[in-house]
Amino acid sequence: MIKEILPKLQAELDKNADKKYREKVRDYFKMDVANYLGVKIPLVRKIADKHFKEINHLDIDDVLKICNSLLETKIYEHKVIAFHWSYKCKNNYRTKHFKIFEGWLKTYVDDWSDCDDLCTHSLGYLVFKHPEFVPKVKQWSSSNNRWVKRASAVTLIFSARKGQHLDDVLDLASVLLLDKDDLVQKGYGWMLKEASKIFTEEVFEFVLKNKDKMPRTALRYAIEKMPSEYKKVVMKK
Repeated sequence: MIKEILPKLQAELDKNADKKYREKVRDYFKMDVANYLGVKIPLVRKIADKHFKEINHLDIDDVLKICNSLLETKIYEHKVIAFHWSYKCKNNYRTKHFKIFEGWLKTYVDDWSDCDDLCTHSLGYLVFKHPEFVPKVKQWSSSNNRWVKRASAVTLIFSARKGQHLDDVLDLASVLLLDKDDLVQKGYGWMLKEASKIFTEEVFEFVLKNKDKMPRTALRYAIEKMPSEYKKVVMKK
């Protein structure tokens, strides 16, 4: 099936490639230009939706094999399509698919856009539905791979938005608190921000307790959606 669908996908992507946009986004995401065609993401998703109709009758395992073949090309737009298609199958996820998504994270994710796309959708949804994987996700916080480490926080965003796993969110933020990688800081700060929308008091207390140690980048992300009076207290020297 991949041999049939890939040429059609590639032809449509090539037709819609924009060199100027390619250079702009390449610089923003700091991605390897050799692996980026320059197609705007909404258009990539539109193309993905169009061609998903050709495979939506397949078993989820067959769809994920096609997604894996797309990921193997390492072309950015192919990865967007693969993650998009995998999330379209979310109602059929089973516990065995965690290993597949974890493998994708560790093998194919090489920028923060990839990381966030996979982790806030397919991985995040699966972990929300199967919370027995939360301890495994938290273990990623000790990884030497910056994207896997960021993923430990970003994967819990889906659950945080649903009002789940506050204790794990705060525990993970404590583990990552002093991490020197700004993209990891932004990742756990984002996680705290999402949790604060439901658990405002709890996240506020955590940030207030740790504000003198927490990197400014993470702190500003964490309090972004808090009431102004809370922000003033946190930012007060």
